[in-house]
Amino acid sequence: MQNFSRLAAAALVLTTSAAAMPPPLPAVEGKDAASLQTELAENRTTSEAITAAYLERIRTIDDSGATLNAVIATFPGALTEARARDLERRAGRVRGPLHGIPVLLKDNIEARGLVPTTAGSLALKDNITSRDAPLVARLREAGAVILGKTNLSEWANIRSNNSTSGWSAVGGLTKNPHALDRNTCGSSAGSGAAMAASLAAITIGTETDGSITCPAGVNGVVGFKPTVGLVTRTHIVPISHSQDTAGPMTLTVRDAALVLTAIAGTDSADPATAEADARRTDYTAALSPDALKGKRVGVLRDRIGERADIATLFDAALKQMSDLGASIVEIADSRKGLEELGAAEFEVLMTELKADIATYLASLPAKDGPRTLADLIAFNKANPEELKWFDQSLFELAESKGGLDSAAYVAAREKAARLAGAEGIDRLMKEHDVSLLVGVTNGPAWTSDLVNGDHYTGPSASQLPAVAGYPHLTVPMGTVQGLPIGVSFIGSKWTDAEVLAAGYAYEQASRKRVAPTYRVSVVP
Repeated sequence: MQNFSRLAAAALVLTTSAAAMPPPLPAVEGKDAASLQTELAENRTTSEAITAAYLERIRTIDDSGATLNAVIATFPGALTEARARDLERRAGRVRGPLHGIPVLLKDNIEARGLVPTTAGSLALKDNITSRDAPLVARLREAGAVILGKTNLSEWANIRSNNSTSGWSAVGGLTKNPHALDRNTCGSSAGSGAAMAASLAAITIGTETDGSITCPAGVNGVVGFKPTVGLVTRTHIVPISHSQDTAGPMTLTVRDAALVLTAIAGTDSADPATAEADARRTDYTAALSPDALKGKRVGVLRDRIGERADIATLFDAALKQMSDLGASIVEIADSRKGLEELGAAEFEVLMTELKADIATYLASLPAKDGPRTLADLIAFNKANPEELKWFDQSLFELAESKGGLDSAAYVAAREKAARLAGAEGIDRLMKEHDVSLLVGVTNGPAWTSDLVNGDHYTGPSASQLPAVAGYPHLTVPMGTVQGLPIGVSFIGSKWTDAEVLAAGYAYEQASRKRVAPTYRVSVVP
């Protein structure tokens, strides 16, 4: 009788303990947002559980373990927000395909809550604005859960030519989850690494020239830079109103299309978006495995670099597109006549940086803090941690520029837009009778080196669409020594849906995305 009592008591303790234990966290690694939404719709999980699972991954992979440094901060209210989305779902209100899906934002995008928007700089470490960027408000309206902020190349990589991508004074150095000693590219470094490591279902990056597509390619995920003017830039720390845009970084093209559908639209505070409402659509509607059938695709052959292993991957991708019904058209001279594009773009970026950063800083609610680029330069000189690894030579050059009415700027802006657009992408498409261009997004990730800075030498397809303001999508196309390489799809202005559809068709046939292994190095 005594033994029976002990067994009964032990059973009661076990039963009570089991009842008190929370349910196991759902598996989220490698799952895209669309798959998680299916699990939510079928009541197999909850937004609260998914959010908790991502927070746990951030704790064990980002803050410890591999220590990726991809996430700068998480929002204290993320779980509360997730529970609210679950209550809505149980009440029969589902806002759409992003309902209850956790999203990480690059830390140059404002979001209300007790997390500052720093652009990676100690000068903005207390920059809590208590306001949502309109694109964040659109994500919330679509039901997304704002999980936190991702690290970035400080000031979106516009402070110095000697910088190391993925480093900021606030967040430290972001590591590539495919090989921890390798770089993430930038400036949306944390968004790319976090997406590859499944630290959220979706991440948002920003691009001026390559800052979405390069880190997406290097980290082996999908990245989409929309047509400039399709997505608002209000309350996003700027570089250039001519080239800046935000865009999705995701595991799949479908997820990118879902996000773009939610965030596209006109914002009265951003004149560039005047046409956005008229142009926006459901970007998932055109997604089809047959989207490349009958398309003439122009190949940017002179922009793929010298590496035979990358050329082999690219030729295999072209063969895949041909098998899907595309006509492959080789373009051997895509750089012809564009020799002055780089200098014109640089003049535009330097001049607009000075003007646009002052406009942003002046809009901040706090009464103290920097208000001009000159203030930031002075702050950096007074704070050794900021200049520990590289200088601020680009800031200083931008400060020396005239205003937006200066003759040098006006001429450069006209030339850059013309060379990249009418005489660049538009000319190439017309002369070769193609509906989109394809190229290599990136070379393999280089070793991170804070002392010597970046030594990126791979191919890049970003400049023409960045300067023209045209859509650019990158999709994984394989690896070189385990390091991801992306293939780029580029269209003309407002052809975002067509570009996404082409990338989707390739993605569905190729399935080249690989999971990160968190190796210390690719070198034995």
